[in-house]
Amino acid sequence: MAQWTSAVGAAQLARLLNSQQERPAGPGTRRPPAYRALADGVRLLVLEGRVPVAARLPAERELALSLSVSRTTVAAAYEALRAEGFLESRRGAGSWTAVPAGNPLPARGLEPLPPEALGSMIDLGCAALPAPEPWLTRAVQGALEELPPYAHTHGDYPAGLPALREMLAERYTARGIPTMPEQIMVTTGAMGAIDAICHLFAGRGERIAVESPSYANILQLMREAGARLVPVAMAEGLAGWDMDRWRQVLRDAAPRLAYVVADFHNPTGALADEDQRRRLVDAARSAGTVLIVDETMSELHLDEGVEMPRPVCGFDPAGSTVITVGSASKAFWAGMRIGWVRAAPDVIRSLVAARAYADLGTPVLEQLAVNWLLSTGGWEQAVEIRRTQARENRDALVTALRRELPGWEYDVPRGGLTLWVRTGGLSGSRLAEVGERVGVRVPSGPRFGVDGAFEGYVRLPFTVGGAVADEAATRLAAAARLVESGANGGTDAPRTFVA
Repeated sequence: MAQWTSAVGAAQLARLLNSQQERPAGPGTRRPPAYRALADGVRLLVLEGRVPVAARLPAERELALSLSVSRTTVAAAYEALRAEGFLESRRGAGSWTAVPAGNPLPARGLEPLPPEALGSMIDLGCAALPAPEPWLTRAVQGALEELPPYAHTHGDYPAGLPALREMLAERYTARGIPTMPEQIMVTTGAMGAIDAICHLFAGRGERIAVESPSYANILQLMREAGARLVPVAMAEGLAGWDMDRWRQVLRDAAPRLAYVVADFHNPTGALADEDQRRRLVDAARSAGTVLIVDETMSELHLDEGVEMPRPVCGFDPAGSTVITVGSASKAFWAGMRIGWVRAAPDVIRSLVAARAYADLGTPVLEQLAVNWLLSTGGWEQAVEIRRTQARENRDALVTALRRELPGWEYDVPRGGLTLWVRTGGLSGSRLAEVGERVGVRVPSGPRFGVDGAFEGYVRLPFTVGGAVADEAATRLAAAARLVESGANGGTDAPRTFVA
């Protein structure tokens, strides 16, 4: 019986391998044999999670044709991968990816580092900050005081607690977007909200347009739901959306859904202006595309004088085109798994009906805690603490990077939690791999793209400051030197394979 659970086609694997950038070899640098470069490229894709474990690889002849190399080169690469534990084979069943015994399975998204590893590793993988105390404790205490009446019910509220739905509707109305509680559904985080929307609107094989780059965990969620992702390149720097590209993709591909982060985009930090928002809504309406607008970063403006544009849903008064998703995880605390959807009442009813076959509802105590924060003014004070933390961390990180890695390029955003960094021609995937060995965890650019894009980037969040930010930059610089020199713990570093 075959041991593989998925398959990677020859053309797809060739694209992923060819997307890996190779730094030009310096004088006297020894290039590895072609089979070694190919084996290292496949190994890196497995370690990155971009080729799943237990994925059947193409036959040697097929891959050789796609890469324009000899079958002998592919056979030797597969043999090297088998010897290292990254490939298993069985006659008649083919070859499939594996990880050596004792190695952790690669993460497909950006899971937080286990707490037991925090002492030795600086975690720049997860864009989340500690809770803004004392407001978390006060919110939980306030929720406990309000809990008794709910404890006498069954506790299932598929649309969310009425009090929290009403509070969220009032907040949208105060922002100039008249909203009824019937337009709100409370979810288990923004991920839960987007998962529910994708299942309702986009069956397997449906197209979903996404910014390129975009939030890695959402991209993976959509892939695993069977969506066909259609990337739309962002404009350069912090300019936001390239509206000519958006109009063309929406017109030509006619995707069922589009996912965008208009407010301090993750990972670039871009802030879309009002004209871009209006034009995107108009283009989506003309194409019959439903826009999912992720507002999880909308309250994290970090600099004085930042004027926030009108919410995207403000350009869709009928509610036929825009579905808005919000969350407490970035503005307050990632451990508070409360998100919400704002949409037309009929969409909310459909989402609530479908929820009976998913998670039934969101935890009552956490909903009460968020409602307590919103109704007492604690939310605004907690968010101000969050802004101060993120601003100080951003400034410390940028200062350290300019000192340790002056050749890296980035535009400093005026809000959000992330810095999108061009790594001076180095492979982001290799920086991530070597970084783990020198004590800094950083996500590589391809996690935020489709089919291997952004190999020359990494994303750095504003989660550490002070001396820790200095040390993080020092370790990143050490990783960069190792990648650049080809050092790999005393052996040659894995080289990029380019056919």
